[in-house]
Amino acid sequence: MFTKILIANRGEIACRVAATARRLGVRTVAVYSDADAQARHVAACDEAVHIGAAPARESYLQWRRILDAALAAGAQAVHPGYGFLSENEAFAQACADAGLVFIGPPPAAIAAMGSKSAAKSLMEKAGVPLVPGYHGQDNDPALLAREAERIGYPVLIKASAGGGGKGMRRVEKAADFAEALASCQREAKASFGDDHVLVERYVLRPRHIEIQVFADSHGNCIHLFERDCSVQRRHQKVFEEAPAPGLNEARRAEMGAAAVAAAKAVGYVGAGTVEFVAEELDDGDVRAYFMEMNTRLQVEHPVTEAITGLDLVEWQLRVAAGQRLPLLQAQLTMRGHALEARICAENPDNGFLPATGPLAVARWPAHVRFERSDDLPRIDRGFDEGDTISPHYDSMIAKLIVWGEDRAQALARMDAALRDTHLVGLQTNVAFLRRVVGTAAFRTADLDTALIERERAALFESAPLAHEVAAAGVAALAQQEEQALEGADPWSRRDGWRLHGGARRRFDLELAGQKFIVMLNRLHDGATVLELGDQRWTFSARAGDAGRHDVLLGDRRLTLAVYRDGDRIAVFAPQASAVLTEIDRLAHAGDAAAEGRLTAPMPGKVVSFSVQVGQAVRRGQAVAVMEAMKMEHTLNAPHDGVVQELLYTVGDQVAEGGELLKLSRP
Repeated sequence: MFTKILIANRGEIACRVAATARRLGVRTVAVYSDADAQARHVAACDEAVHIGAAPARESYLQWRRILDAALAAGAQAVHPGYGFLSENEAFAQACADAGLVFIGPPPAAIAAMGSKSAAKSLMEKAGVPLVPGYHGQDNDPALLAREAERIGYPVLIKASAGGGGKGMRRVEKAADFAEALASCQREAKASFGDDHVLVERYVLRPRHIEIQVFADSHGNCIHLFERDCSVQRRHQKVFEEAPAPGLNEARRAEMGAAAVAAAKAVGYVGAGTVEFVAEELDDGDVRAYFMEMNTRLQVEHPVTEAITGLDLVEWQLRVAAGQRLPLLQAQLTMRGHALEARICAENPDNGFLPATGPLAVARWPAHVRFERSDDLPRIDRGFDEGDTISPHYDSMIAKLIVWGEDRAQALARMDAALRDTHLVGLQTNVAFLRRVVGTAAFRTADLDTALIERERAALFESAPLAHEVAAAGVAALAQQEEQALEGADPWSRRDGWRLHGGARRRFDLELAGQKFIVMLNRLHDGATVLELGDQRWTFSARAGDAGRHDVLLGDRRLTLAVYRDGDRIAVFAPQASAVLTEIDRLAHAGDAAAEGRLTAPMPGKVVSFSVQVGQAVRRGQAVAVMEAMKMEHTLNAPHDGVVQELLYTVGDQVAEGGELLKLSRP
């Protein structure tokens, strides 16, 4: 076994690898960019080396600097994690040339399977069913457009070297093909350094099922069953689970054998994933097409660990050190059902746009384990409370993994764990994930990659937390803040005490775009009444630990968790959660809302403008493209008008809320 390894990654996967290495007695070296100097993965390792500026292309993609760091630190091997350099053939070869072990497959296997086009050609020769498409090397735009016409719309454009939904677009008609192709190629170049793409028929109601494979250098190759990763947004996974619901034993064995055969065909060593797109047949069975092979550990590997009881990172280290696989196929068993939720800094109600900023509060479920493969529920996280989510990298904050004796129990545990996950300070998808778990489609395993769109009404149009419950949370927090001042001079107290008569405190609040007023009345006899419009309830609250409050609202007893972040107040109730804005009436008395301005919805870089000064535009017309967290986002005109001025140039960094251009009103 190695004595020291370098982890060429960041965030939760770097922390995850470091945890297993520590358990095995292996020392670790972290690398970090300017943006990550205080990051959690730096503290998780025994040593750390600075490798460059914040953008990934100037740090985490600079493999020569990473090799120099590994050699200088005396590391024997490099673990690439996933993303960044994990599927980079040149990096794997450079490690070998430098006398370092690359904890992953041989460069030849990365070359054969790391390219989606090359992998599909290899599988086609082997007789593995493929989705109809074009997988050639010629990427002339005119040729690709003709191939799309031949395949038939809708088609899917995919970055050949990519993953994680980057460089991928569904195209419905020929008129949209050229723009989608250009966008895919820009994203692919920025994320993977390769703008080559392939084009495939878009399978209607597809399921995404993948097989975990593992091989050693002694000729042994096995599969560790399958995962279903069908629930996606923007071609990126949201939930993963193992085993795949409804997959019969015959199909499981068939897909597993095909995955092992694919790995053996390229002399694979280490952990890998063979991905299939599956169509459900009339009899409930599925027909699976080979999609791609990811020559690395997957984000969702913990669900496989949960049903097998294994530590796949430990297996990676042992295999890379030349040891045999700890178990062979006949010795493998799976037990129960596991679910993983990806917790991301993003706004689901605004097209899943990424969010950035400080993580003011991070409270996780009780009894949760961190980066442990041997106990559940489990959190793999890359950030601590007080850390800042930067615009330079992926939006994932953490992964939440639960296990149950069956899928129903796993679902119940996931809902409970999400209920007790409280993140405050920036937009996250935690509440959205709870809504997904609660949909009929997800609960009955009616899965496909369009589930989120099919369940739009339940996921995006559901009623927010009841105003009276939200108001009770605000009032409970206000009382706690007042009590914290007890002992100070009487002029500083905020409890509204009066010598004669009662006291009233007014709260001007906004929730989900609706403004309302709440009055907290303290009567002279000591009673407290909460008023919302013409409704009145007796009110009392007792503060507990970690932001929790026991609230009595009329005859309803509520347990709420409430946190303040400036003028925003987050209220977490068992049934739902909400973020309210407390409006300062004096500060906003003279404000006039600036409507119809085209502003940046998130911090990012201007990729292009599709309009010029003096050009007339229509409401909804695409006018600009921004890049944030390695994804491109098209911005549309908020109203009809004429472009008066472009306020930024291509390549400029724009802060959230920055006005991109001046657009006159008709």
